[in-house]
Amino acid sequence: MVNKGMRFGMNPLSFPLQKHHNHVFIKLIVSFLLVGLTFRLLISDSFTTFSSIFQSPPSPLSNAIVIAESPLPSSFPIQSNDDNDDSLEYQGNQSLPSSKADKLHLKNLDAGKCDLFAGEWVPDQSGPEYTNESCHVIEDHQNCMRNGRPDSGYLYWRWNPRGCNLPKFNAKRFLELMKNKSWGFIGDSISRNHVQSLLCILSQVEPAVEVYHDEEYRSKIWKFPSHNFTLSVIWTPFLIKADIFEDMNGVSSSEIQLYLDTLDDKWTNKYENFDYVVIAGGKWFLKTAIYHENSTVTGCHYCPGKNLTELGFDHAYRKALQQVFKFVTSSNNKAMVFFRTTTPDHFENGEWFSGGYCNRTVPFKEEDQVDMRDIDSIMRDIEVGEFEKAHDGAANLKLLDTTYLSLLRPDGHPGPYRQFHPFAKERNVKVQNDCLHWCLPGPIDSWNDIVMEMLINDAR
Repeated sequence: MVNKGMRFGMNPLSFPLQKHHNHVFIKLIVSFLLVGLTFRLLISDSFTTFSSIFQSPPSPLSNAIVIAESPLPSSFPIQSNDDNDDSLEYQGNQSLPSSKADKLHLKNLDAGKCDLFAGEWVPDQSGPEYTNESCHVIEDHQNCMRNGRPDSGYLYWRWNPRGCNLPKFNAKRFLELMKNKSWGFIGDSISRNHVQSLLCILSQVEPAVEVYHDEEYRSKIWKFPSHNFTLSVIWTPFLIKADIFEDMNGVSSSEIQLYLDTLDDKWTNKYENFDYVVIAGGKWFLKTAIYHENSTVTGCHYCPGKNLTELGFDHAYRKALQQVFKFVTSSNNKAMVFFRTTTPDHFENGEWFSGGYCNRTVPFKEEDQVDMRDIDSIMRDIEVGEFEKAHDGAANLKLLDTTYLSLLRPDGHPGPYRQFHPFAKERNVKVQNDCLHWCLPGPIDSWNDIVMEMLINDAR
């Protein structure tokens, strides 16, 4: 398991590493643990059919499929049926150690500026804008209520930025603003998770019509005919050119070949069609890969026995983001670009393949303070550093800084409920947990609340 040596205060933006955790030490740890990380990152696009060794603790589970309509309970009790064996016991939160707050966020707060990304999750009796019954584009692995997740309290929270008023997403107004416009979500399976959240919210006003999908159903295009609005998701986990030798179950037959000086034309060829773009990457860079530049192999990331220079994932990720930002800032198409920061996972007591699970039922509190993995903090540091360099003079480039608010939601993942009623036949069955992607409805819906507010603020 990756060391959790990085801790964050309640207002992180740059997330600097603690003094006693320098990058050299972290890379050393990473090199020893990379086999585990490689397996872990298979979930960045899809979970394999392999079973983890997690022994699920016995407890009762509700058969509920539709979101509970009851008012917001004061303590969010677990909904259960003692006669049902389809179960996993969910736990409350424990306080975590605190650390110093981020200087940039504190500066914004001291100046009285609205910072959409510093705040806390607060109870919200109104619940989500849609249910798993009213939205028909939720992928099975994120359809937690249909799959038998026993609790529903995780649905009754909203992100509350300090010093800001963040209204819920207004689907009707969004579609009116987006008449004759086009959006593109570019990235890996978290980007697909994000676009499905947006589709579910918008479908309460006008159902989307799917007009295209690729052979593997990873890239798709939808139309909203009444508004002539187009929404696309393009699966490109590295954002740069990559030869990937994995099947749909994440099983590799050879090392990934990454071309650090060439962007993936799956998205660059379509970029000029978009008025708005949400770009994100990161997790796939932890996988074993051979690096190419100028038609020459320059090194690798975790390739023992290949007699190649170990350059590290951070080298490749930085190079990739430099290429991405150079492209979008120099393009003749001045689309508004939201760059979304990395998404931390919430595996506890192991990885997904070694018993790791996520069974919390409420968010972390702001005062709890939360540890984040050194790997994620390095990625986050690279992202913010390259964004700040590219943002200088680029008014169309926006930072969608969802890392911290996502870090506070360990309760929002499918966990074992990525499968349909995983404990229906056997209470103590070994199951695989998803503690990276998000249940729909779920915390990821708040990402769209923020995007909407950023759009409105930009139009003012």
